[in-house]
Amino acid sequence: MAYIDLVVLVVLIVFVIIYSKRFQTYIFGFGMIDILFRILNVINGFIPVKEIKVFINTYIPASVPTVINNYTKGMFNMALTFIYVIIMAIFLYYVVRIFIKRKKI
Repeated sequence: MAYIDLVVLVVLIVFVIIYSKRFQTYIFGFGMIDILFRILNVINGFIPVKEIKVFINTYIPASVPTVINNYTKGMFNMALTFIYVIIMAIFLYYVVRIFIKRKKI
């Protein structure tokens, strides 16, 4: 049970890889996974139901960097964190590009 957050992350990433056909979709999928983890953990602070809190604390990691920091050390941790930052910067680029290209209603 110690690696459940890592398993959840890997399963979601594998789902994105299987579902995706383009690079942009990989980036959006990765960004959505991280945003989902962060939203669930914010919601976890507001939910008074103990069973839901225990479920989220047990099975849902706080974020992708949290999983990286829990299971790696040293240079490998730094490399994975740097890759994470690059992926999120590309995600931000795509989101801004879509926002700018949107036509006014």
